[in-house]
This record gives sequence, C-alpha cells and structure tokens, in this order.
Amino acid sequence: MLAKASDKWVWIVAGLLLVLLILIPFKWFLGPYTNLMIFIAIYTMVTLGLCLLMGYSGQVSLGQAAFFGIGAYFSAILSKTYGVNPWLAMLLGATATGAFAYVIGIPIFRLRGNYLAMATLGLGIIIYILFRQLGQYTGGPDGMAGIPYLSVGGFAFNTAFRRYFLIWGFCLASLLVSQRIVNSRTGRALRAIHGSEPAAESVGISVSFYKVKIFVLSAVLSSLAGSLYVHHLRFVSPQSFDFLASVVIVVMAAIGGLASIWGAIFGAAAIRILGDEILPRFENLSLLKSWDLDYLNIIVYGLLLIVVMVFMPQGLFVGMRDAFERWRLKHAQREAVT
Repeated sequence: MLAKASDKWVWIVAGLLLVLLILIPFKWFLGPYTNLMIFIAIYTMVTLGLCLLMGYSGQVSLGQAAFFGIGAYFSAILSKTYGVNPWLAMLLGATATGAFAYVIGIPIFRLRGNYLAMATLGLGIIIYILFRQLGQYTGGPDGMAGIPYLSVGGFAFNTAFRRYFLIWGFCLASLLVSQRIVNSRTGRALRAIHGSEPAAESVGISVSFYKVKIFVLSAVLSSLAGSLYVHHLRFVSPQSFDFLASVVIVVMAAIGGLASIWGAIFGAAAIRILGDEILPRFENLSLLKSWDLDYLNIIVYGLLLIVVMVFMPQGLFVGMRDAFERWRLKHAQREAVT
C-alpha cells in the first residue's frame, strides 16, 4: 500500500517539475531566466558524464573540461571555418572525442587513485594549452565568434526560447539514457568495480573494458554539451575549459550527488545560480571590491561543498529525496490514522 502511494507521489512530483520546466521560458513566467536554464542544461550533461565515471565506477577525473572543450572547438571550427553542417559537426566532434577518450583511456586507466587524478589533470592542462596555442584554428586566447546556429531545414534555433527546448531535450534524453545504463548489466558491473576491482575481476567482469567504456561515454556527453554550448553562445574561448572549469564540474557532481544520475541537475543548478545570479550581486560591496569574482566563487563553492558533504554526504538530490520520503511517510501515517 505504502509502495503504491510512494510511486504515486513520485509521478506527481515528476509531472509538476516537467510542467515547470516547460513553462520557464515564457515571458509571462520566468522568461528572463531562460539563458540561465540553458546553461544549467548544458552543465548538467557535462556533470552527468562525471557522475557516471566517478560516482558509479569510482574513477577520478580532473580533466572533464578538456572533452567539453574538444566538442566545442570541433563544432566551432568545422561549422564556421569549413562550412560543415552544424549537426554533422556536432556528430563528428562527439565521434572524435569518443575516439580520443578510447585511445587515451587504455593507458591512463592502468593508473589508480592519486596517479589517475594527476594524469587526468595533466590531460586537461595539455588540451587547454593547445586551445590557446593553435590560434590559426582556434582563434587563440581571443577565441572565435560568428559560429552558426543549429537549424532544421529552414527552422533556425536563433532565439533563446527555441534553443531552450532543443538543449533541454538533449539534456533529458541524456539523463534517461544514463538511467537505463545504470539499471542495466553495465551499471551493475560499474558498481562492482567501484566496490572492489579484484572482486569484480574474480566474477568475470572485464574491469579495464568497463572503465574505458564509461570514460568514452562520459567524454561523448561532455562533447555534445560543448557543441550545444558554442551553437548557443556563437562564441568560444579557451577560458571556458581551463583547470578551474574542471574543478567547478567536479564540485557540481559532488554537490548534486556523485552516485545519482538526477543529482547532476541539482549540482549544475546550484553552482550556476550561485555564479550567475547570486554572487555577482555582492561584487560591489566595499569589502569585496578588490576581490576577483572567480576567487569569490571558488571560496563560496568550497564552503557549499563542505556544508553539503557534512549534512548531505550523498548529495542534494538524495538528501532532498530522503526528506521528501520522510514527509510522505508521515503524511501517509496521518491519513491512515484518520
């Protein structure tokens, strides 16, 4: 009886959130926050890849922004410089990023723990330097502008309203596919690897195969997000994919919940809302006028991460879900008494 009631509440909450998501870009509702919501969707996809990699397989990565950037620059260069259809450029970017992740993943996942973290950190730094130095292709530190919009036939996604639905469509599809993977045999293998690699190998799980497989999937999700990012902004520069960007993505994943697919939305939303809407309002305070906003952001993100890890160690999504479940049980018990 309680299980059926629980399912009912879950579907009600999910339905309400979906309706809210549909209504947000309309001017009479929350239209001014359409761009913010677009960035939340993009960073949810990047964070989602990291949740699969770190939360489910237990593999540390500090270079996720590299794959985000590779997808972004592939789409930008192919569509603007060479006139390739943006959709084809996005597909080629995701394919190239996945192939690169596969090639680099085979040797890199022979490392473990701190050595793996340092290797992915080094990879991210190398890719960032290449973005800056290959100026004849990437535009160098100044970046590239004039990247074309995505379009279908004569219908161009040339307004934030249109791009909102396109990008959130990609985001929700990525979440649903990832949820299916987590609930599949692959997901069970990843959790076994996270628990103990020797134990997983002892029951016939190819540890190296699954680690590389999820690394490739994580890279492809980040690449697609990067392509959507540049076709939304119509501009790209290396600063969006530096080491700080990788750290912020890790913070998003940890705050939302590393071992939680839907937590990626909460982590991305928390950091983007803080960084885009709340913290800039404190920039003109006399005490903070001499501060660089990026440093202020990092301090606040760090404090938020500490608070979440202390009070909700499994992340915002699981913490809020548990709180909702406790409220639902109390409500069900009260109804049963009456």
